[in-house]
Amino acid sequence: MSQPDLTLNAPLQRRWANLPATWRRALACLAIAWAGNVALFASDWREMFLQWWDSSTYNHVLLIPFILAWLISLRWREVMKLEPQGWWPGLVFFAGSAFLWLLGTFAGLSLATQLGVVLMAQASAVVLLGPRVCAGLLFPIAYILFLVPAGDELIPYLQTITAHMTMALLDASQVPAHIEGVFITTPGGYFEVAEACSGVKFLIAMIAYGALVANVCFASWSRRIAFMALSIVMPILANGVRAWGTIFIAEHRGIEFAAGFDHIFYGWIFFALVMVMVMVIAWRFFDRAIDDRMIDAEAIKANRLLSALSQYRIGPQRALAALAALALIFTGWSAWAGRLEATMPARIEFAPIPGWQQIDYSPQAPWKPLHTGASHVLLGRFRDGSGHVVDISFALYAAQADGREAGGFGQGAIPLDSGWAWERSAVPLAGGHAERIQAAGPVHRLAETYYRSGPLFTGSNTRLKLGNIADRLLLRTRSTAALILSAEDGVPGQPPAEASLRAAIATIGPLEAWMDRTATGR
Repeated sequence: MSQPDLTLNAPLQRRWANLPATWRRALACLAIAWAGNVALFASDWREMFLQWWDSSTYNHVLLIPFILAWLISLRWREVMKLEPQGWWPGLVFFAGSAFLWLLGTFAGLSLATQLGVVLMAQASAVVLLGPRVCAGLLFPIAYILFLVPAGDELIPYLQTITAHMTMALLDASQVPAHIEGVFITTPGGYFEVAEACSGVKFLIAMIAYGALVANVCFASWSRRIAFMALSIVMPILANGVRAWGTIFIAEHRGIEFAAGFDHIFYGWIFFALVMVMVMVIAWRFFDRAIDDRMIDAEAIKANRLLSALSQYRIGPQRALAALAALALIFTGWSAWAGRLEATMPARIEFAPIPGWQQIDYSPQAPWKPLHTGASHVLLGRFRDGSGHVVDISFALYAAQADGREAGGFGQGAIPLDSGWAWERSAVPLAGGHAERIQAAGPVHRLAETYYRSGPLFTGSNTRLKLGNIADRLLLRTRSTAALILSAEDGVPGQPPAEASLRAAIATIGPLEAWMDRTATGR
């Protein structure tokens, strides 16, 4: 009797027919679970796909499904020696993932919702395939996490690191330079280490690439960890060299030549050379032979812990039904809470500030904070009798959700692509989140942000999100207000920004009370 053809090279129909019945049943249930995941959370998957497709930071994610298929093929013969089973403890993992998604929807945090749906896909595999099969497919299942488009949050930190590395290299190469936050001034020009220059694109791609190589080419965990460290450090260092090289060339050949050289050489060649360098350094330490098995099915079968865990069985149909029930519970909860919105006034206006008069808004450089999804937005300039000038931005939200987060990424005092960039943190004057920002010129601003939701008054975006989450979990309707007090620095004839903000805060009194009066019109 001929042996069943269990290789992935066999025609699809014959390969499916030759699978044991337990495998056909388990894979069919998993396919249904994943299809249901995509259908039920289509908006999250669509948003992720648009980021993979449109953002150069995440274009590499489009390759991950093919990488996953290849990783599974490397393990296929051994995995087929294991028997899939329904495993009810995996439902706890699934429920936790669904709860994370729920919290993400309540906080308006797309990273949490997207991570939640991907974790639910992984948890579905755990529930429907069982501990032994998932142990055999542990790395491919874990690698699914790279579908989540995460990493933009690192941009401000990478900008700062790159700027300081650039300054160190300019000093070593005897180029006089002055730095303010992420802005560097040299005799040859004025440079900004912008978001696009942070190196986040290459770092994220290198982390995914490094994890793949560490698993496929190394058997030793110490070598895997070392290679991952190299994959993280090298692109960061390389990006610092790139920024320095651009400025160094601009000093000798002009800014236009340096910009073109940066786009062609650094954009297309430099980081490819860095990847080659990483592989050359690591090559001699590879300790997995090309014909080594990726997993050992017999060892997995003999593992006592996995044997003990395998006792907690559940039928695949019942497991699939339980997954569907949990998913519907959490999506229903989200839909119910999502309909709750605070009542908004027809219009709002700034509450009076004694001794201060609203004047024409004419900043040195255009500055308009971003408050996407707010029901009402106010922006005005105020001056007192002593010449202090303060700009006030106020936004009122009926609810917090995805697309209308008061403290969301790119919201507030430094909108993306606005010409303004973070310079450095500042000491808060009244318990808010204070920062110095800068635009070309240079033009400097001091800005302090505050949030108000129910009894909560804070400058912490984290505390705001936690408060919003608690409100949604308890089905409470509360509005959210965002206040930004800001002043330009270095304007001839005007007091310093900090003095102007202190004067305004002293006159306004308790800021939370003033925010409440502005929000209600009283």
